[in-house]
Amino acid sequence: MTRVRKPSAQTVAVLRAFAREPSRWRYGYDLVRETELKAGSLYPILMRLADRGQLEARWETGQQPGIPARHLYRLTAAGQALAAEATSAPRARAMVRAEPQPQAGGI
Repeated sequence: MTRVRKPSAQTVAVLRAFAREPSRWRYGYDLVRETELKAGSLYPILMRLADRGQLEARWETGQQPGIPARHLYRLTAAGQALAAEATSAPRARAMVRAEPQPQAGGI
């Protein structure tokens, strides 16, 4: 049986970055700068999302001599759905908290 957990705050930050331009291929370094996550946190998230089919990953083509190849990433349709769900969840929780709660012992 597969466990389904809510994405971590770090994963949500990565999904938000991708969701801004879902069809754009992104470099890990750009995502490090945008999300302010350390590479040691970001790359495992990228690998996990790719392994689950939520990101496409490919090697950059047309390299110039002396420049190492880099991975590029972008959201798949499943990743776009996850990004939409994950990025809307904080707003939904905030709305629930904003509603007046019945007071214990109230009339």
